[in-house]
Amino acid sequence: MHIEEFLRNVTATPGLTGSEMAVAEYIASAFRPYADEVKIDRLNNVVAHIKGDGPKVVFCAHLDEIGLMVVKIEDDGSLRMGNVGGVDPRILPGMRLTIYGREPLLGIVGAKAPHLQTEEESQKNYKREDLHIDLGLPVERVRELVQVGDLVMLEARFTKLQNGHVATKTADDRACVAMLLKAMQLLQGMRHKADLYFVATCQEEIGSYGAAMSGFNIEPDYAVALDVCHGTTPGAPPLSTHKLGALEASMGPFIHPVVRAKLMDVAKAHNIEVQTAVVPGRTSTDADDINIQRGGIPTILLELPLKYMHTTVEMLDMHTLEEGARLLSHFAAAVDASWEEELWT
Repeated sequence: MHIEEFLRNVTATPGLTGSEMAVAEYIASAFRPYADEVKIDRLNNVVAHIKGDGPKVVFCAHLDEIGLMVVKIEDDGSLRMGNVGGVDPRILPGMRLTIYGREPLLGIVGAKAPHLQTEEESQKNYKREDLHIDLGLPVERVRELVQVGDLVMLEARFTKLQNGHVATKTADDRACVAMLLKAMQLLQGMRHKADLYFVATCQEEIGSYGAAMSGFNIEPDYAVALDVCHGTTPGAPPLSTHKLGALEASMGPFIHPVVRAKLMDVAKAHNIEVQTAVVPGRTSTDADDINIQRGGIPTILLELPLKYMHTTVEMLDMHTLEEGARLLSHFAAAVDASWEEELWT
């Protein structure tokens, strides 16, 4: 499957944190042609195994997405929303949503019109409690189809822009899942000694629990966590952002320096540009939790820059995604048993 087609489809497939079944099945089906074994575990991590006789290596990127949940049905049939994973309410007015009740339902996010707002209200940003979902149905029908606790997915749009850029919801972090798939495809024509696991992890948006489970179960010798970081954006702090044209490799206390050095050697050998980010504490990614499983797993973090994170128009550079996959495949082919002696010297 072409990687852009996969990205278009996977970002449109529902998979809110804790309810990732549909997207897990889709990813598993895409992984199967390129792995010796693919399974979905009890909490919807997708684990693809490409067998080898060398060190065990995990590459992981999370498959879950942020979204909303129905918390109240008003007397007029409108729905009030709760958060699943961190949706900024300022992006919601005017958005189309899919409510997963007894059947999928299309709704729109409405708010009090500006003409009806008080002067004080017009000076403030919307809060989630100011907004509602309108299905265009009478309350009796709404109560038949929807109940409190039903999940709500943000609008799925895939927009191709100029210069190889695309904008979509859920690029965080399914763009990195696409990178895993592309790396697996590239490995079909390469030799490797390592025993490779490509894992699409669940429940990252509420605490990287899928990465912790996978790290514990697989017990790899090394791990590479993949996530997104903030792309250069007007008005954003320059030290917190990175250009969209190159992957970024973090440095910090949660990042193993020897394994990172190995990665950078591979990047240099294959003429792959990699930026550096300094993360002096927790990275707030899967790297933090896979790193401390069992007796400790030497872990590194690669991040794909994107703009407008946690919106429906997360923008990324497809060339950077492809180069990231090339880096992962060459790194996987380079892993050797001799690395163990270098970790502590």
